[in-house]
Amino acid sequence: MRLAPGASIGIVGGGQLGRMLSIAAARLGYKSHVYAPDATPPAAEVAAGFTRGDYGDAEALRRFGAEVDVATYEFENIPVGALAALAEAAPLHPPLRALEVAQDRLIEKQFVRDQGGAPTPFLAVTSRGDLDQALAEIGAPAILKTRRLGYDGKGQARIERAGDAAAAWKALKGAPAILEAMVEFDAEFSILLCRGADGEIVTWDAPRNIHANGILDRSIAPAGEALDAAIRAGETLARRIAGALDHVGMLAIEFFGVSDQALFNELAPRVHNSGHWTIEGAVTSQFENHVRAICGLPLGDTARTAPRVEMKNLIGADVDQWLDLMREPDAFLHLYGKKNARPGRKMGHVTRLIGAARERA
Repeated sequence: MRLAPGASIGIVGGGQLGRMLSIAAARLGYKSHVYAPDATPPAAEVAAGFTRGDYGDAEALRRFGAEVDVATYEFENIPVGALAALAEAAPLHPPLRALEVAQDRLIEKQFVRDQGGAPTPFLAVTSRGDLDQALAEIGAPAILKTRRLGYDGKGQARIERAGDAAAAWKALKGAPAILEAMVEFDAEFSILLCRGADGEIVTWDAPRNIHANGILDRSIAPAGEALDAAIRAGETLARRIAGALDHVGMLAIEFFGVSDQALFNELAPRVHNSGHWTIEGAVTSQFENHVRAICGLPLGDTARTAPRVEMKNLIGADVDQWLDLMREPDAFLHLYGKKNARPGRKMGHVTRLIGAARERA
C-alpha cells in the first residue's frame, strides 16, 4: 500500500519522538494526528490533529484508527491489546509482534538468542529466592531490571555484591525481573535500521553512545574503526531480527562492543534517541525514512553529510544553554517544547557537524 501526500498518519504518543515524526511527515506533505493522554503534549504542537485519550482505552484507539490512513507509535509502553484494536481500524507499523518482543526484557533476550544473537548472560527472577540463585550462577556485579516499563535507567538496581540483593529486590518492589551480568566492554553502539514493507532495508553509520546516570548523553557517528567488526556483526543480526519480525519502519538495537563481538543489550521498534543526529547529519533522517516506510514509499539515502557528527542531549537545566548553542557554527538546536526542566528530563538536543565543508562568499 502506497499513501500519497495528504494522507493522515496516526502517531500514538505525544513526546519528542512524535514531535519530530510529525515535522518529518509535514515536510513530505502528510498530516499527523497525535493520540496521547496529556492535555498539551509536545507532539500536538506541530501536528494537524490531536486526540486526548488513555493508552489502555481500546475503544478510543479503535476510533482513532478509523480517522487515520496509517498508524505508528513513538514508544513501547503501550498495552498491546489496546493497540490491537487500533490495528483493526488502520494499518499499524511496526507490527504488534515487534512491540510484544520489545516490551518484555525476558522475551526480548530469548527472541534475540533464537535469532543467533548473543545477549549478556541473564536469568529470570520472580522471587527473592530466584535472585539469590541467579546471583550464585551469574555472579556480581550484576544489574536487576524489571521485565517491563523500564527506560532511561528506571526500573533498575545495581548489585555490586551479594549483600546488595535485598535492597535491589526492595527497590524493584518485587516486580518480575531479570538479572543481567555486568560486562566490561569497549564501547556501546547502536544499529539504526529502517525496513520497508517490500523488505528493502537501509542502515546508517552506527553511532557510539555515551551514557550518564543511565541516560544517553551523546551519540557520535561514525563510532570509530576499532568497532568495525562488532558493528558488522550487529548489523547482520539486526537485519535478521527485522526479517523475523516482518518489521516495517525504524528499528534500533543497542549493543556492547567487546573486541569484535556485538553483545545484545536491547531493541526499540521505533525511532530512537541515538538516531537524532541523522536529522542534519544524514541525507535522510531516521524520522523521514520511518514515514517513508510506513507510507509505502522508497527509502532515502542514509549517507552522512559530514565527516563526523555528534548529538548531545540537553537534560534538565542543560536547556538553559540554548542561546549560546544557537551562536555555534555548524550546530543545530532542537528544543522539544517541554515546560518544566526537571533533572533527568530530555528537554532537547544539539547536533554538531564536525569537519563539514562550508560555502563561503
